[in-house]
Amino acid sequence: MARLTPRLSAGCLALLALASSSTTLAAATPPNAPKSYCPIFYSESRPPSDCEAKQPATFLQTPQSAKRASVNTEKIKNEPLEAAFEALTVMQHDFFVPDQGTWPAAIDWTAAVMETMLSGALTSLSQALAALDFGGNSDKGAKRNLIDTFFTQLVASYFGQDDVAIRHQAFDDILWVVLGWVDAMKFIDIHTELFYPRPGLNESATPGLGDALQNGPWHGQFWIPSFAHRARIFWDLASKGWDTQLCGGGMNWNPRLEPYKNAITNELWISASIQMYLWFPGDNNTTPWINSVSGVKATREPKYLAAAIEGYKWLTGVNMTNEAGLYVDGYHVDRSKPGNTNCDQRSEAVFTYNQGVLLTGQRGLWAATGSATYLEDGHRLIQAVIKASGWDLASDKPVDDLSNLPPGYLPPWRGLGRGGIMEDRCDASATCSQDGQTFKGIFFHHFVAFCQHLDPADVQQGMTVNVQAYERIKTAHGSACQAYSKWVEHNAKAALLSRDREGRFGTWWGAGIFQGVTPTMETDGIPDNEPNVTDYRNYGLPHDGVWANGNPDKVWAPNGEAKRNQTRSYVLVGGQEQSGQQVLDHSNGQGPREDADVDGTERRDPAAATAAAGTSGDPNDRGRGRTPETQNGGMALMRAWWELSKGTREQQRAGRR
Repeated sequence: MARLTPRLSAGCLALLALASSSTTLAAATPPNAPKSYCPIFYSESRPPSDCEAKQPATFLQTPQSAKRASVNTEKIKNEPLEAAFEALTVMQHDFFVPDQGTWPAAIDWTAAVMETMLSGALTSLSQALAALDFGGNSDKGAKRNLIDTFFTQLVASYFGQDDVAIRHQAFDDILWVVLGWVDAMKFIDIHTELFYPRPGLNESATPGLGDALQNGPWHGQFWIPSFAHRARIFWDLASKGWDTQLCGGGMNWNPRLEPYKNAITNELWISASIQMYLWFPGDNNTTPWINSVSGVKATREPKYLAAAIEGYKWLTGVNMTNEAGLYVDGYHVDRSKPGNTNCDQRSEAVFTYNQGVLLTGQRGLWAATGSATYLEDGHRLIQAVIKASGWDLASDKPVDDLSNLPPGYLPPWRGLGRGGIMEDRCDASATCSQDGQTFKGIFFHHFVAFCQHLDPADVQQGMTVNVQAYERIKTAHGSACQAYSKWVEHNAKAALLSRDREGRFGTWWGAGIFQGVTPTMETDGIPDNEPNVTDYRNYGLPHDGVWANGNPDKVWAPNGEAKRNQTRSYVLVGGQEQSGQQVLDHSNGQGPREDADVDGTERRDPAAATAAAGTSGDPNDRGRGRTPETQNGGMALMRAWWELSKGTREQQRAGRR
């Protein structure tokens, strides 16, 4: 089965033209806004107009970075891949329970993220095994068996996912499910092409044994209909969150709270919609199963493309970014103004995952439309994140000199990290909730999706491709992504130092670099009590009447909430909340009760073990400790390190020095 490449029909291009001019699709374009770049592929009968014809020569804002990117030719080894594989193995061995089909210590939405990143890790592993031999082993059977071992766990997570419960949760929770199963279908397609390039069976007849052995598809193909069905069901459920009565559009976060149009729900809507457009194979299923195994043949339903374009226009037109170019959390509607329907109460909180999810949407919109504007926006966002971590792309090193940092001191907080290492506000003080521990890994998963090499456009008859423009954009995109490789490596090597003796990553990746310091919220150097900054993801909703009528805690609370007034070390205590989550508190040596496995034997709980060891001296043993969420984040970062290292190696082979 041939791997899918972007294909846009003339009909969809007509839809795109209508969407671009429709005033009902999004907020008004800001005055004096630059024109979008003309698409590089278009209908011969409808050439692009009212757009910028000259394509970008670089996506880097600093000229020195382009020069450094072109000479980044250090010898690439397999260390990043080995680190990613070890992280994957630890995550599945320590946190996944096969007979439950899930990561029991996770919650519904973080488990959906883990399934997504498992698919991503398997994609990278499959591509690496197809190209490389390890330890002199070129046996394809052994390589297939290794992939199958993890793929069976991926399939098990389909049944372990509580899809009934998630249907009644917030719209962002619903959309994580869509992204997860689309990524699973993408992995199946890529792995099939690499290891099972067969013509397929004649579905109209029962195959003979010889035909089945020679031409039968990889067994993973049989799961595509089920994965596609769940993705479609959950996209349809999420579509109810789009609202035009308030704020001129946008997705609402949680229907049980006051209207809140936040960045993450809208970014998820954009990314899920464009991924459905590119990869959804269709679904005629009215029951849980389909008996077709024809593989992925994306139907390119126009409604998905329209939803992604509409969502992107709204998000980029509503003023959701701060002066640093980072996405803030979202908007409320000021109810104190009679009849007000505008988004005019902005929450200035900045989280790492709000900078990441959109990258998948931007990359997908480029593939669907051929407009480099989406790539330019994505690179601008990545470079804002890198700067906010305390890294200077021009010199390819941290802004602050870490070599002169005295023990017990931290570099200055730069907005999303320090010392060039990405960090959420709760990391250093060990006050992250279960939600907060998941965020950084989400960024790097979508960073990898964005920085994949550009595939050639595969267009239908009657369309034309500007080959020169495509090559120009491809070079600019590849050079920009390679300029980020040293920053990713810096983060990866720091995160490796956060692991314990069993290979489990900590929440705070800088703990091993900034030695001799155990910060609290009072001493972590992060400004507190900033205006309009509500870190509800870690510390809960304020009781100010803005978020809910009455007590908001009865409607929503962060999972494994870390209370703001607690600054000592935390351990898991007590039983379970109604949501099934373990709550956080500080105590004098009291740990959680041990959970018994389904057969009655005691099963080691790595998260509880590290959390109970708050006196170990390791800053990452405080708070929730090492969890499936922190391990998943480390794995995503190691994968990003490998993928960018792989790109550098390919540049070397091409002789670009």
